[in-house]
This record gives sequence, C-alpha cells and structure tokens, in this order.
Amino acid sequence: VQLQASGGGKVQPGGSLRLSCAASASTLNSIVMGWFRQASGKQREFVSSIKWNGGSTLYSDSVKGRFTISKDTAKNTVYLQMNSLKPEDTAVYYCAARRGLITSAMRDSTQYNYWGQGTLVTVSS
Repeated sequence: VQLQASGGGKVQPGGSLRLSCAASASTLNSIVMGWFRQASGKQREFVSSIKWNGGSTLYSDSVKGRFTISKDTAKNTVYLQMNSLKPEDTAVYYCAARRGLITSAMRDSTQYNYWGQGTLVTVSS
C-alpha cells in the first residue's frame, strides 16, 4: 500500500484545513487508515483512524469534536477535516495504514506498517 498525504499549510487559530491521504493498492479490504502527528521535539501521537470496511472511527481526546475523519471509497482516499484549529495542533501530520488491525491497537503507531510522507500543519497568527 502506498500512501500520499497532502493538504497541509499555515492557518490562523480558529481556522480550518482538510488533509487528504490517497491510497494505492489492489484492494483496501480490511484496511485501517490512521492519522498521526508529531510536533517538534515531541513523540508521534495518534489523531484519528477509520476502518475501510464499515467506517468505524476513533479520535484522540484532544481533537474529538473538532476533527472529522472520512473516506471516499471511489477515490481510495481518506480525509481529515480539521476545524477550530489551535496552535497546539501545529505538527507534521502522517497518514498510515495496516490490514486487519483490531480496534484496541488502532491508536498505536507501531502497529501500522504503511506510512505516507508527512504534511506540515502550522497554526499561528
């Protein structure tokens, strides 16, 4: 599975951005796709994930209610709509994927074996 992330940029606090992660694979059945982020000097942290089959989602507490993950099966693309952005959301955002990942492991970055390149999100006035 190859992943291509895009959509990062600079936005003012309170603004919005939408990240995209396009997946290339013969099939995405049983795939779980996740978004992680890494701020400068900090460890990579879970943001959100979605199961390709069924569409169930997870969010970190820090983004719940502000971010929405979704998928477009026709385009093999996952989106992360980020609203009400805060300076602490500033980070490099990565999309990741893994087949057959159980729900209890979806927040663990070490469980994902496919990664896209990062896209930088900067929230600053």
